[in-house]
Amino acid sequence: MQAAVKCSTNPDIAAAVKEAVGGLSDLTLLMFVTSYDRVEKTAEEIKKQFPGVPCVGTCGTVYHDRTFSDTGLTVSAFGKGAEVKTGVIRDLSICPVFDEVILKKNLEELRPGNGDTACLEFCTNDEERLVSTMNISLGDKKVPLVGGSVFGVPEGKSGIVAVDGVVYTDACAYAIVKNLTGKVRTYRENIYHLREGGRRHIATKVNLAKKELVELDGRPAAKVYGDELGISENQIVNNVLKNPLGRIVGDDVFICSQYAIGSGGSLINYKRFNPNDTVGILELGDYKNIRQETNRKIASENKHVSYAFLVNCIYRHVLFQNEHYIDTFLTDMSKFGQFMGYVGGGEQYKEQHVNQTAACAVFE
Repeated sequence: MQAAVKCSTNPDIAAAVKEAVGGLSDLTLLMFVTSYDRVEKTAEEIKKQFPGVPCVGTCGTVYHDRTFSDTGLTVSAFGKGAEVKTGVIRDLSICPVFDEVILKKNLEELRPGNGDTACLEFCTNDEERLVSTMNISLGDKKVPLVGGSVFGVPEGKSGIVAVDGVVYTDACAYAIVKNLTGKVRTYRENIYHLREGGRRHIATKVNLAKKELVELDGRPAAKVYGDELGISENQIVNNVLKNPLGRIVGDDVFICSQYAIGSGGSLINYKRFNPNDTVGILELGDYKNIRQETNRKIASENKHVSYAFLVNCIYRHVLFQNEHYIDTFLTDMSKFGQFMGYVGGGEQYKEQHVNQTAACAVFE
């Protein structure tokens, strides 16, 4: 499969698109990330300069070639060897099922094979509803979902995504990519684990609409969290990089990031807890060794990488910056070849919406 990642810092949008994409041929998909104020015109300009080429995009911070930036334009361009269907899931906050019919049709036309297809996406909100909706069809075809929640939206503005020249709010932009020359393998990296000796709690009261964990074991969630770690309530939010919450499902753990204290001592999170979920307080592991193990696994399973797409949570991004590890992280990812990463406000991986996680799709 042919793929290239290009960027431009030209302030003129038409010129930036030409610089980033010009000279490439046989295009089958363009994925772009730019600043919030440039998304709409960039989407329109790509459609104008490359009519008929499927395109999805959004705003935010992007990784490319050992650097990261929230300005300029970065584009992933897919060429020969990739067959693509793009689409939008609208009305995420209300009822997104209507567009699932089109998603199903796109999958039927694409005819995914065994491990050769993945769905890449950017979404604005209501991730749990989105994941459940998309997996009605993706799960049936065994097509994994890898995506990110839009991050980098100015205060007071709504998140936006673009599909084939049109900008949407309250929506998900997706591209289903079938690799005609090899496999597509996906990876989820979790650098947190259950605390040794830590308790397992039950979510006895939740507010699903607000992603609010009201009570654990019949007690205010913030009180339970503070007592277990021996910290005061006003330290809980800033402790998220060290000790986020986790939703425990069997032997697996899905991270939930707390970001506010609600009335009555509840914890408000970026991921939902459901009633009667098993909940644990996590701790940061040896992230450097965990990262190297992920790199070794990708290298051993993919002898030749055509393209890699990564979504890295903003909290991991901040942690790596604080620990002076971000350069090592980006250098390691860039060794795989054509690579674009996105700093998400949340991550979608297969059947789950998660926080403080990295989700990656690697195309042979």
